[in-house]
Amino acid sequence: MSTLDYNDLRIGTAFIFEGQPWEILEFAFVRMQQRKAVAQVKMKNLISGKVVSRSFHQNETFDEADISRESVKFLYHHKGQYWFSQPNNPKGRFFLTDDVVGSAGEFLKPDTEVTAIKFQDKTINIKPPIKVDLIVKEAPPAFRGDTAQGGSKPVVLETGAKINTPMFIEEGDVVRVNTETGQYVERVKIY
Repeated sequence: MSTLDYNDLRIGTAFIFEGQPWEILEFAFVRMQQRKAVAQVKMKNLISGKVVSRSFHQNETFDEADISRESVKFLYHHKGQYWFSQPNNPKGRFFLTDDVVGSAGEFLKPDTEVTAIKFQDKTINIKPPIKVDLIVKEAPPAFRGDTAQGGSKPVVLETGAKINTPMFIEEGDVVRVNTETGQYVERVKIY
């Protein structure tokens, strides 16, 4: 494991801080008047998902986090557990709890390929595809001239997730959703 100093921190760098793996989301060198430069970062805890802002000084060092990623398949969700399987290994099943998977779980349907994030050979989180296509299961009817809600309406997707879509989206349509923001992207044409 290599040691990093504050000059080695960059967006995407994974390092150990207070015994846990963190990833840099935003990074900037800042020099205050009459003071030494500091590295201001926004960082995400790879286990809890918590995002914090922090400043690091020249004299601070960190251990590089041994993070690996592998492709796994989402199987199903049951009683607060998301079950996954490793490709080509039927015995390689594991689960993560609702609090670990977080809001990304709202957009997972069976057989979706996701990326498992591992720390010290233990799966600590998953990263779903950025965009997924899901069927609209429930959509209220749209009425002509109905723009009181800014031209959008809430719908329920096949996974149970609720999102806002344009008024023209109907039950049975397939919509593309951004899993990071939870927002509607576009209607998908099925041929």
